[in-house]
Amino acid sequence: MNLLLLHPEQALSEGLWRLSDRQARHVCGVLKLSVGDTLRTGILNGGTGKAKIESIKNNGVEVFFNPDSEAADPLPLNLLLALPRPKMLKRILIDATSLGIKRIVLINSWKVDKSYWQTPNLKAEVLQEKMLLGLEQARDTHMPELTLAPRFKPFVEDALDGWAGDSRRLIAHPGDFPAMPSDLTDAVTLAIGPEGGWTDYEVEMLRDKGFACHSFGERILRVETALPALVGRVIRLP
Repeated sequence: MNLLLLHPEQALSEGLWRLSDRQARHVCGVLKLSVGDTLRTGILNGGTGKAKIESIKNNGVEVFFNPDSEAADPLPLNLLLALPRPKMLKRILIDATSLGIKRIVLINSWKVDKSYWQTPNLKAEVLQEKMLLGLEQARDTHMPELTLAPRFKPFVEDALDGWAGDSRRLIAHPGDFPAMPSDLTDAVTLAIGPEGGWTDYEVEMLRDKGFACHSFGERILRVETALPALVGRVIRLP
């Protein structure tokens, strides 16, 4: 936990906050802090700063905190991602959030197993938990906007243009295509398919919406490897 991330409902009074059980265990058991110590803190979807530990009683921890600075800047990248395997999904959401991606669509693909859409890992509380871990890792406070699109064609036809806006649209796709551009500074929407790749039909639908196919080398990568590698290549990280 690189950032103590407070939720609005944890406020006791002006500037006084009570930590959750998980946060209290981390502060006392991992960080081994005591009354009077300070730690980097933020408010969910708000500012950051330093909190001071006011009391530790009966395993409960209260801190005094008022933010004095803004959270990290978001990454100018939208992620259109074919729904990965459930075990990978958790790690990928943490990584995407810690990279600063603020708009994510998990979309169906012909090569996505139908059972993936039935996993308990897609429950809202599970998804939020993983994104919170990503925020804590990166010292960020702003929760990403996450959309589930279990039907590929309706989302691409009816919602994709509005969601992607004026961003440059790129598909990471194996084949004889130009190399993936690098160090872009304008807004980008990046489409990453399943490990078996998008189907030809899906690629054509995306290309009809302004996406351009680009190669990222000859190796076929796992999605969890491809995501950070592609983001680091395409966008100039702050």
